[in-house]
Amino acid sequence: MTEPTPFQPETLLTPGEVAAAFRVDVKTVGRWAKAGKLPSIWTPGGRRRYPAAAVQDLLNGADPHR
Repeated sequence: MTEPTPFQPETLLTPGEVAAAFRVDVKTVGRWAKAGKLPSIWTPGGRRRYPAAAVQDLLNGADPHR
């Protein structure tokens, strides 16, 4: 029987980090999320965060919703 792997949280990026990666304004990143182009989650504090894997996929030209 294999041992369960310990929980490893997914790396999440701030809107500023995503904006810097794409060289766009932070508001553009928010519009992408609202349009469904980039998946996001809301923190308990009401802040939007973006999965690093989805951001990397979008940077590479792949569909982040795969």
